[in-house]
Amino acid sequence: MQKATFGGGCFWCTEAIFQTINGVKKVTSGYMGGELKHPTYMEISHGDTGHAEVIEIEFDEEVISFRDLVLIFFKTHNPTTLNKQGNDIGSQYRSVIFYHHNIQKQDVEQLVAHLEQENVFENPIVTEILPATDFYEAEDYHQDYFNQNQSKPYCTFVIQPKLNKFANDFKEKIKPELLE
Repeated sequence: MQKATFGGGCFWCTEAIFQTINGVKKVTSGYMGGELKHPTYMEISHGDTGHAEVIEIEFDEEVISFRDLVLIFFKTHNPTTLNKQGNDIGSQYRSVIFYHHNIQKQDVEQLVAHLEQENVFENPIVTEILPATDFYEAEDYHQDYFNQNQSKPYCTFVIQPKLNKFANDFKEKIKPELLE
């Protein structure tokens, strides 16, 4: 199993998307990138600890490549807004990829250069590309959030539309059992 760690706004949204991808074995919501050891959601929610809300993905590289995961990451959030995703504002919601080894770093840098060259986005990509640091698992109530809370307004009005768009754009990447 390989690991990938992405921050693309609220981890509830990114977790829900990456849980559906064929080859992804586990998605864990948490925090990375700050100085405070073992932060809580309440501590990072003010945006002053340096942590980002992230998901740590365990995936089978023989089923899905890291590069494909990065492309999905870029296509399912706005990598051109600094410290903001939709209504979520603050450094904890920044767009960031924490790489686990230099090959991942090179893959991300090459993909960003390609997306920029192709003018895929109207504005420049501001996603941070940083070495992975200590990962702190978020509290239990943040794990598997969408699947546990589908009827809550945030899930209905924010996450579900993102999942629908993802399913339209990346149907071939979704776990087959979810398409039945």
